[in-house]
Amino acid sequence: MTIQVTGVIEYREIGTGAWALVAESGETYELKDAPPELQQPQLKVRVEGLIRDDIMTMAMIGPVLEVQSFEVLC
Repeated sequence: MTIQVTGVIEYREIGTGAWALVAESGETYELKDAPPELQQPQLKVRVEGLIRDDIMTMAMIGPVLEVQSFEVLC
């Protein structure tokens, strides 16, 4: 399922570390295949991607969102 989420990027120091998107709704998504431009704490973004129900991660901080595209917001 492809979704679009607006929120703020965070780095979570869990296990080996994970990049997260904390949505305006309060839900946290673990980012998969986030490009380096997206890996900046406190960056406000709109991300479009695919929810991956078929994989698990070490961090287990929320649903895995495979990044397909993103837009940096002011």
